[in-house]
Amino acid sequence: MRRDNSTLKEDYLRWLEPLLRDEYSNQDGTYWDLLNVMFEKEFVVVIAMDENRAVDGLGLRVEFAREHRLQPEIMKFLGASTFLEVLIGLSRRMAFVAGGAAPGWAWQLLDNLELTRMTDPLTRHKERKVHEVMDAINTRTYNPDGTGGFFPLAWPDDDQTQIELWYQLNAYVAELHPEH
Repeated sequence: MRRDNSTLKEDYLRWLEPLLRDEYSNQDGTYWDLLNVMFEKEFVVVIAMDENRAVDGLGLRVEFAREHRLQPEIMKFLGASTFLEVLIGLSRRMAFVAGGAAPGWAWQLLDNLELTRMTDPLTRHKERKVHEVMDAINTRTYNPDGTGGFFPLAWPDDDQTQIELWYQLNAYVAELHPEH
């Protein structure tokens, strides 16, 4: 069976959607518009090692292709890693480092970004807010303590806008779970 790119993209987004929510997330609203906006936004690598987070995001495409018995190369039309894919990739890394389920961590990241209230339909005002949040991540213009980013810290040792996401993630987990 041959799929066109728009059908393949929609199938992929439907596959990604449950990776963002767990049983504790807001079950009253849907987030299809938010999902699409985050998928349309390319993740920008500002700090060199953050390329690893972009690669984690691209790994989701390979996983999807394998599960659907597709050649992974078919997903290349999607271009660079997206904001959504990086967020999901980070949630999986958090589950590995801190335990718990990746969808729960994804929901926590969305909450840290104050995006959990962005239920369907997205108004122009809400969509503008989502873009502002993603732009702050991509340009590293969130607060030095990580507020406005994926990993806000109560007691940062360094300016989080200058630290690669992997180390931000670990500092965040250390604050949440000092036993790690």
